[in-house]
Amino acid sequence: MFAMLLGLLLLGIPLAFVTLLVALVFALGWFGPASVPLITSRVYSFVSSFVFVSVPMFVLMAALLDRSGIARDLFDAMKLVGGRLRGSEAVQTIFVAVILAAMSGIIGGEIVLLGLLALPQMLRLGYDRRLAIGVICAGGSLGTMVPPSIVLIIYGLTANVSIGELFTAAFIPGLMLASFYVIYVLVRCAINPSLAPPPTVDKRSRAEKLRLLKGLILPLMVVFFVLGSIYGGIASVTEASAVGVAGVLLSTVIRGEFTLKMMKSAALQTLSTCGMIVWIGIGASALVGVFNLMGGINFVSDLITGISDNPTIVILFMMAILFILGMFLDWVGIALLTMPIFVPIIVSLGYDPIWFGVLFAMNMQVSFLSPPFGPAAFYLKSVAPPDISLGEIFQSLLPFIAIQIFAVAILIMFPWIAIR
Repeated sequence: MFAMLLGLLLLGIPLAFVTLLVALVFALGWFGPASVPLITSRVYSFVSSFVFVSVPMFVLMAALLDRSGIARDLFDAMKLVGGRLRGSEAVQTIFVAVILAAMSGIIGGEIVLLGLLALPQMLRLGYDRRLAIGVICAGGSLGTMVPPSIVLIIYGLTANVSIGELFTAAFIPGLMLASFYVIYVLVRCAINPSLAPPPTVDKRSRAEKLRLLKGLILPLMVVFFVLGSIYGGIASVTEASAVGVAGVLLSTVIRGEFTLKMMKSAALQTLSTCGMIVWIGIGASALVGVFNLMGGINFVSDLITGISDNPTIVILFMMAILFILGMFLDWVGIALLTMPIFVPIIVSLGYDPIWFGVLFAMNMQVSFLSPPFGPAAFYLKSVAPPDISLGEIFQSLLPFIAIQIFAVAILIMFPWIAIR
């Protein structure tokens, strides 16, 4: 099964169709036509989940943010953050990335937005190119960790755990990772001042500062209502996602930016993105179902737990598998293919599946940046100046990949950080 899966992927066939084809071939060949209803019932249980409705809602939020001026005004407002520190523009970019992540939970749009807004400004001010590139890709990828993360939603669906508890548990680790980025930037700039321009005295008037601060009001209100309604127990994740879409739509109306053309464009992008997620989900659900029927889950469980009697070694082995898969596969496919197998092992070892979900999301941070197929690099390349090559982008990401791996290690050593 694995050989056939790998062979078809190498031929360039999309993951969703590969998984569905392999599932059908092995179901019919191993069990006969009577097994097909088992596959369809498993697929139905996946796509009919009420929580799954939150995915297109958050994707739509990100699509609307892409097309409005909210992110641009947010970036301008964050110019007041950082003060007289060397590297303040890079720090403010990370802060903007956290707020954007808390608004939508989608990484592609964030990296493109920051690539259009922050990269030209940092290069114009004289920032080291590699530092600027790394900050944008790493900061823009925080959407995997900061609630409402789509990664955590998909994990919650596959692992059958509370998504609200996942969001609560991921909050501090997400901020911890963002703070590691900030510390790295400030330390690098302090050691090597040539990486960033000298700090300038803020000569803006009070009226200008107040005008800039207005750009923070609408985004922070959206974040407050989305996360506040979840953590306050007022709304479920699905209901809160609809509140977020309503908030962003209302913001575009207040700003005078709402048009039917913008809404249609955002809806079509949402349809395209969610279509990909749903098809991968259908294929992966079918494949994992057949794999389980064939006794595959017991085989993999014995294989992984037989590596060592030390549970930490088993966890590290799982992280290594996820890291390697992250170099070649999309995170949606990784979650849907591996979590139904990994989570029962985690539970049998006595670990909390909520903690493992946060650990998985942190690991997927690494996959977004790691070569050869790290999507963050390709997102930035699509909007970067022509003289910035893909090779230079990947080289720029290496220190941030090291920071992410360090954060994974911290989370393994101190699991209480992912509190809920």
